[in-house]
Amino acid sequence: MFIQTETTPNEDSLKFIPGVPVMGEGTAEFLDTRSALKSPLALRLMGIEGVTGVFYGPDFVTVLKDSETAWSVIKPEVYAMLMEHFSSGEALFRTEEDRESAGPQDTRILDTDSETVAMIKELLETRVRPAIMEDGGDIEYRGFTDEGIVQVKLKGSCRGCSSSTVTLKSGIERMLMHYIPEVKGVEEVLDQEEEIALNEFQKLEERLAKQHGDEKQGSKQDSSMAQYMSV
Repeated sequence: MFIQTETTPNEDSLKFIPGVPVMGEGTAEFLDTRSALKSPLALRLMGIEGVTGVFYGPDFVTVLKDSETAWSVIKPEVYAMLMEHFSSGEALFRTEEDRESAGPQDTRILDTDSETVAMIKELLETRVRPAIMEDGGDIEYRGFTDEGIVQVKLKGSCRGCSSSTVTLKSGIERMLMHYIPEVKGVEEVLDQEEEIALNEFQKLEERLAKQHGDEKQGSKQDSSMAQYMSV
């Protein structure tokens, strides 16, 4: 078996292509050990030091890492685990119920959906999702507000990617607004855990900035004192 890799717009994400079906249809994402319990392969991959997420596409596996760990350290272990799994014929999920619950049901058109929502889901499923999967990611429909805002969630390699804002505004938003006049914009929503993590990160940045400012102020005072003493 020969496993190919493809880079993605996110430098902390790599797309691994084993040459055989992975999900076949649908996608699944695992961001912690608890969610990975459904899939033996995802659980093993999440056990690699530095790996922060695993994403299954129809025929690929995307692995996400932290920014401190180099791919040269992670890739050999990922290769070995993928090779072992797909050569053994082991099931991707522990049970069929786990597999069915893992894939997104967000773009399934419901009887209760308005015509506008149905059109949004159709475009996301047929036009947007295939393009994003090329980069090792996926998009999830989260809602349509009374103000005309389509709420979505980016997954896989698109999660945390610096170009995701460009993808949303220049690509997805422009297309949806072109085909559906009721759409006034597109925004990404965060899960509660992600909002907490983002808030904590912002607090850390503020503390570091304040500390840096205090150090600069102390340095200026020391310099002024030295000049005074030298007079």
